[in-house]
Amino acid sequence: MSVAVGGGADPGWGAVADAFARNFADHGDVGAACAVVVDGRTVVDLWGGAADGGTGRPWTADTLAITFSTTKGVTAVVCNRLIEQGRLDPDAPVARYWPEFAANGKGGITVADVLAHRAGLADCTADLTLEQICAVGPVVDALAAQAPNWEPGTAHGYHARTYGWLTGEIVRRVTGESLGAWFATELAAPLGLDFHIGLPADCEPRVARLHPPVADADLQRLIDAAMADPDTLMGRVMSGPAGRFRYDDMWNTRALHATEMPSSNGIGDARSLARLYAACLGPVDGFRALADATVDRATAIRSQGTDRVLGMPTEFGLGFTGPVMLPPGVGPRAFGHAGAGGSLGFADRDAGFGFGYVMNQMQLGMTGDARTETLVRAVYSALG
Repeated sequence: MSVAVGGGADPGWGAVADAFARNFADHGDVGAACAVVVDGRTVVDLWGGAADGGTGRPWTADTLAITFSTTKGVTAVVCNRLIEQGRLDPDAPVARYWPEFAANGKGGITVADVLAHRAGLADCTADLTLEQICAVGPVVDALAAQAPNWEPGTAHGYHARTYGWLTGEIVRRVTGESLGAWFATELAAPLGLDFHIGLPADCEPRVARLHPPVADADLQRLIDAAMADPDTLMGRVMSGPAGRFRYDDMWNTRALHATEMPSSNGIGDARSLARLYAACLGPVDGFRALADATVDRATAIRSQGTDRVLGMPTEFGLGFTGPVMLPPGVGPRAFGHAGAGGSLGFADRDAGFGFGYVMNQMQLGMTGDARTETLVRAVYSALG
């Protein structure tokens, strides 16, 4: 299948453009964008395919896409910038900033526990409607009131959605603004990012239509069983709170785009992810997001081994994942976060680049995502 590709790649980076085009022909992409920023300079900025596979609406330079858990890496930049500014102490109890959070034995949970998925609050146990969840306040209050799912600090488990509400409320208590609003003024504006946590209404027409996951039959059965089983922690976490979430057309609604879910509903483009991660390594247009010492602290692994929720090896620093959760072949000092269905943002400290990939065709596989693996291999090949 031949797909029109816009944008371009600098000399020496044609392998990435070739890999991007092959993803449509060989790996099922419908619409997507990819960007690479090296030492503060954009060397790859590509987009192509359809923003809506049903209508054929083309993916253009300003198309936006929902990024699911790739949002967690953006949220990690926010929290670590506040740590760098001395406004947030990772080793302080969350209750220092959010006193109500101490209820039900949670007084010892630290900010670092939340960022490293060690807080024991992966499952929000309240019976909330989707409307209440999108209002944010009810789910935040429920998390403050409930008891942990396991003894905090003793194990780690993926806080698939609660990571966002927990970090969001901490940021709100520290800054007086929502996490999405603080990100917009303190990071997105100076870097010129077109990325949003809580999408403005005037941006809605530019959002690509999400297409539900494609998975082989055996994997799909496993996914359906896990998501539907309320007797397992994984089932409750991945479909919760209260079983309200599925990876389907609900994510194409204005309600899911407008709310702030700093774990899951960041909406933006690939170049914004690449620029943000590059700004964690050095200046991008004169602006540095995180200093080297901050990145040292943020990327030190605090959680490692079998994940209490996912039942597989995961590793986390202060919000960022390490190489084990990134595509094969990344450098040993790579850090970032991937999102359900295929999106990815990360940086490699040794190679000096930031990378972003967004798409609208979700894919699920037992051995990773061929699209990002292909692109990442091409990036490292271009670097020599």
